[in-house]
Amino acid sequence: MTSYGYQKTLRAVNFICQAPQAKSVRLVGDFNGWNPAANPMKQMPDRCWLLTVELKHGHHRYAFLVDGVLTLDPRAQGITRNDKGERVSLVPVS
Repeated sequence: MTSYGYQKTLRAVNFICQAPQAKSVRLVGDFNGWNPAANPMKQMPDRCWLLTVELKHGHHRYAFLVDGVLTLDPRAQGITRNDKGERVSLVPVS
């Protein structure tokens, strides 16, 4: 019999932001308390910004902070609102 550890409940999710002219892009969401310092993204050679985050099963609200401006993810599975009523993106993790 196999026992499944806690780490099995996490799934790696790739976040990609198309903002080639940005000086900085950060990932904020309910998984990091909307903390701008928690998840800085890395600019790749093609000028896209990338970050992989391990998330628990469920739906997560998030957005990109592009040079400090809250920005929706056009690739998101949906749009919802955060606790401040701002429009944010939604990603399901299963």
